[in-house]
Amino acid sequence: MSRPVFREGLWVALLLLLTPGCSRHDAPRETGETPFHVVFVTGDEEYRSEESMPMIARILHHHYGMRVTICYAVDPQTGSINPDYLEGIEGLEALEEADLAVFFIRFRQLPEDQLQRIFDYVNSGRPMVGLRTSTHAFRYLQDDPRSRWNDAFGTDVFGQKWITHHGHHGTRPLTAVSVIQGKQDHPILRGVTPFQAYSWLYHVDGGEHLLQGDCDPLLSGHSLKSNHLEELERFPLDNPVAWTKSYQGAKVFFTTLGHPYDFLEPAMRKLLVNSILWGLGREDRIPTAGARVELTGEYEPSDAAFGGYRPGQRPEQVEP
Repeated sequence: MSRPVFREGLWVALLLLLTPGCSRHDAPRETGETPFHVVFVTGDEEYRSEESMPMIARILHHHYGMRVTICYAVDPQTGSINPDYLEGIEGLEALEEADLAVFFIRFRQLPEDQLQRIFDYVNSGRPMVGLRTSTHAFRYLQDDPRSRWNDAFGTDVFGQKWITHHGHHGTRPLTAVSVIQGKQDHPILRGVTPFQAYSWLYHVDGGEHLLQGDCDPLLSGHSLKSNHLEELERFPLDNPVAWTKSYQGAKVFFTTLGHPYDFLEPAMRKLLVNSILWGLGREDRIPTAGARVELTGEYEPSDAAFGGYRPGQRPEQVEP
């Protein structure tokens, strides 16, 4: 299968200030206003968050004047981005001054000091956005006291742990996404029209598994291909794919979507950018048609695949 390519607009050069293990783009200050600082915490072996999240960060920087920092899993031997390196995400000190954090991580085994930086933020009452595999952000050995967060980070912070999904990698969309009845007027859904996602549907709600806390589902997904056709009473073909909740007084948004090809769809980009503006309390900057999400360069994502990351890229590199 050839990779989808989406080009829109012209590349805008970004001012790049280096922090070990992350890239940071500082927007010029608006008159009388300090720009919001959004920190992206990436690190998953499968869904290419190291490609999609910088693209979203550029949108925030260019269209909304935000200051953005992207933290990556970096191979200590090479200094290059390596999502398969589970034992570290560099640059997490940026969370100390973040106004909002975006998490897209999977099965990390972070050292104590890095884990503490994440939980210092999570418990601070500041807003959060989570994507897909952040339901299972950590995987510590069972005799490690931190192993409680293998499930609890997903359930407590974002509303659900990893359970199962309906399909797997394919060459076509696998989930039909639609707005849940009665939620059309939510500011996060402005301009978010129904679309088909390449993300295979996660089971998060129904039967013995229910969304945790005060989750308020906004979008539903219908699986177009399922490995659970013999267990549909237990794992129905329809499940929420996006919701809001709260944690420690913070506004939280989560979506189980996040396949790299999903972000070729403007509605998916609007969903994420809208949610960031909502988390920051700037619903006034979300027009009826949704946030501005024109790309500031080329987004040519790799397919979702284990070991499919692009080797040799360093955090300080700005991708065209």
